[in-house]
Amino acid sequence: MTKPIVLSLGELLWDMLPTGKRAGGAPVNFAYHASMNGAESHSISAVGQDPLGDELVTATQESGVDSIIQRNAWPTSTVEVALKNGIPEYDIIEGVAWDHLLYTRELIDMASQADAVCYGTLAMRSPESRETIIELLKHTKPSAMKFFDVNIRGDYYSKELIEQLLDQATIFKINDVELLMLRDLFNIGGTSDEQACDWFMERYDLDYVILTGGSTFSTIVARGGESSTVDTPIVDVVDTVGAGDAFSGTFAARILTGSTLTEAHRAAVNTAAFVCTQHGAWPTYPAEMPDYLAAAESAAE
Repeated sequence: MTKPIVLSLGELLWDMLPTGKRAGGAPVNFAYHASMNGAESHSISAVGQDPLGDELVTATQESGVDSIIQRNAWPTSTVEVALKNGIPEYDIIEGVAWDHLLYTRELIDMASQADAVCYGTLAMRSPESRETIIELLKHTKPSAMKFFDVNIRGDYYSKELIEQLLDQATIFKINDVELLMLRDLFNIGGTSDEQACDWFMERYDLDYVILTGGSTFSTIVARGGESSTVDTPIVDVVDTVGAGDAFSGTFAARILTGSTLTEAHRAAVNTAAFVCTQHGAWPTYPAEMPDYLAAAESAAE
């Protein structure tokens, strides 16, 4: 069977962790884990004409993600990551290469081939990259999955931007903290979490709404009323950098390759749990992935 083509749009950067620098960026994290779960993954971003950019191009090539990485005069992006009990806090520097993504025929051609496209709010913080990504979304196939992970960082978002991106989306992913913020933005207080997810689904004609609760749970609501809720398994956490993106990339790839909602959801939770036990967002997968969910369920019996 031909592999589905998955494309990520946006930031590519070095996460500067206490243990050293690790290649990352939410969209390319998504692409990496989609590639490890049955998709042909591609990433569109930009890095500087500097040694950090050279290293990042090499790291992306070695990851197995086929990337179109523009080079420009802006510095390669670095993000200072402080870990508190394994939970990352980010200091994101402005005026970097991926803020200046150029709209080109090569990018249009890649977008038009994609079976799924992943994007978020952070890469939209600059007018140049925002216009490029919005235009590329218009060139995707009508049948393409458009995976919008809101991925709120700092104040790089607005209600108008989120609405614009939701209008393009078929899948919307948020975490429990982001949902609290969006309740205020969209005036949907006084409802349960699942009712809030239903509100977004109906308002923006989505196929899935994904709500993650970090170390506690995740719920996925599907068009037609089907839903799945899974408790997050307890693991020995090294860091949680990229765990949410691992969840997203795995879920998207599994749905595209024919898994049911329940199957795709369990695989996504399991991959995210694995990433939490590793350093950085692109860990090497073991020959056989541990089944953290099955172990947790067995222990609970």
